[in-house]
Amino acid sequence: MALDSHKLMNKMEQRSLFTAEDKTLLQSHADWGREIAPDMAEKFYDYLGRDEEMNAILTEKEGRIHRLRETFIEWFAEMFTGMDNWGGDYADRRWRIGLIHVRIGIDPQHVVPAMATVVREAEKRLIAESKPSELKESLSKICMIDLAFIEQAYVEVSSAAVLRETGWTERLFRRLISTGADSM
Repeated sequence: MALDSHKLMNKMEQRSLFTAEDKTLLQSHADWGREIAPDMAEKFYDYLGRDEEMNAILTEKEGRIHRLRETFIEWFAEMFTGMDNWGGDYADRRWRIGLIHVRIGIDPQHVVPAMATVVREAEKRLIAESKPSELKESLSKICMIDLAFIEQAYVEVSSAAVLRETGWTERLFRRLISTGADSM
């Protein structure tokens, strides 16, 4: 069940209709993305800090929140640059970000509302600064691709752990999941 981040990136680009035009538009606004990234990090972590569970995770270790803010700033800016035109390096980095979410104990229920906060706050800035409406669409697409990587990390880590601990085959595991879903 090992995930190939490059294949996932290609699949998500197709599913999200993330086009060469989207990439060009994001790259043409990369300076703006870098400029607003620190403010976006502030708004993002202010939002997360209001949630008791998330605040406990964010402040669990000395310096964690500072490191996460710095990582957020890089992550946000990278959505505009694509690092390597949204290729293998981008996919690998998004996969590692997903694994970190799992490792530090952020439950999946927190991820979607948090990404919605990024999209909402970015949209406010886009409107306030009279950026093209197409930029909102392009940024939303890459945010959803990044979200898919984070969400997939939960599935992959959980599945691998169950298979490793039980010795089950992937086929048996998938059958048990579908059977279990039928019973709910």
